[in-house]
Amino acid sequence: MILHCNQRGGARDLAIHLMKPENEHIQLHSLRGFACEDLMGAFQESEALAAGTRCRQHLFSMSFNPPPGREVSTEDFERAVAQAEEKLGLIDQPRAMVFHEKEGRRHLHAVWSRIDGETMKAIPMSHSKLAMRDLSRQLYLDHDWQLPRGLVNSRERDPRNFTLEEWQQAKRQNRDPRDIKTAIQDAWATSDTQATLAHALETRGFRLARGDRKGVVVIDQDGEVRSLTRAAGIKARDVRARLKHMDTLLSVDETRNRIAEDMLGKLKGFRDDVDEKTRARKEVFERQKQSLVERQRAAREQLRQVQEMRTLHEQKARQERFSKGLRGIWDKLRGEHSRLKAENERVALEGHRRDQSERDRLVHDHLSQRGLLSQRYERLKETTRELQSSLREDWRKYQEMRTPESDLEKRSEEFLKRRQREASTRSRNRDGPDIER
Repeated sequence: MILHCNQRGGARDLAIHLMKPENEHIQLHSLRGFACEDLMGAFQESEALAAGTRCRQHLFSMSFNPPPGREVSTEDFERAVAQAEEKLGLIDQPRAMVFHEKEGRRHLHAVWSRIDGETMKAIPMSHSKLAMRDLSRQLYLDHDWQLPRGLVNSRERDPRNFTLEEWQQAKRQNRDPRDIKTAIQDAWATSDTQATLAHALETRGFRLARGDRKGVVVIDQDGEVRSLTRAAGIKARDVRARLKHMDTLLSVDETRNRIAEDMLGKLKGFRDDVDEKTRARKEVFERQKQSLVERQRAAREQLRQVQEMRTLHEQKARQERFSKGLRGIWDKLRGEHSRLKAENERVALEGHRRDQSERDRLVHDHLSQRGLLSQRYERLKETTRELQSSLREDWRKYQEMRTPESDLEKRSEEFLKRRQREASTRSRNRDGPDIER
């Protein structure tokens, strides 16, 4: 199951949200630990208890969403809730459970009160999202469901292997410093040579580089530099023991330059992909628009023919109301003909208004259909514009990261000269003091 959780206040708003009638079916499955028997009263009860503390976000809300098309029993939902509250330290806390059904899918909302009634303190919820991510992965494995990509630690993959959608997702998810440190530590733990360490880091989106002060650093795809010893929690002597050829590593500027070149090539592929999808969407829109116009024209022509035939029948019926022969002459003399004529004109006008109203309704329906099609296309265009703008920003970032070759050569020469000066200084120090001075 996909688990979404957060701590919050706003008891009344949450109760209203959970009982919204926009869901096809709503079931208040259980209330535990509350004196009130309705959801609104239970949450307000928690809010009143929290007033005796400094806690503002006194509720902890979580949704349990099974994969589409999977049948999950109520017992499975309850078991997942029990596992969650055990990991979160919320056992025996007041709790509400509400089932929602909409568009053929069923999911569960569980809400706990964070206030411990005995100590009048809020139960801390630190690292809750990490814990629930692990539980979510475990639930997928327990039910033998296919893990979604978001639970396979895709953020630790080499960004050069990302698809466009994965690149956008990775950008939306700010990487937690703890995840970065864990990734670097894992790379160190699974390698035993300089080559295997470099490969392990690259698969996680990092590059090894030579630092300015004899150390070894790790650089991510954004050009951020981190000390390998601090990030991996190791000693400098361990680095020297494993990295036998540190002098062969590229400098920070050279590594950033290589990252920029690689990512610019990848971004160019993304931009070409967006352009191709944009052209395809436009072609699809034009075909849909043409098909809609043709269907609307056919519907209007059909209505015109139906109204025309009906008008002919109604005209014939009105004409037959007039008497013929001597009876017709008598009707004219006594004014019956004039009365029928006025009545027919009134009925004909009503028929004309009726036909016009039918045409107007059809036109309005067609305008609504056309407007929905345009709105969908405009939303796609807006999404594409935002994506193109984001890719332009990324392109500009890597262009700025890229260092001109002349600057790289100059910095390399300065680095070599500095190393030579340091080597000569160490040599003189080993020879002892200069007696001539």
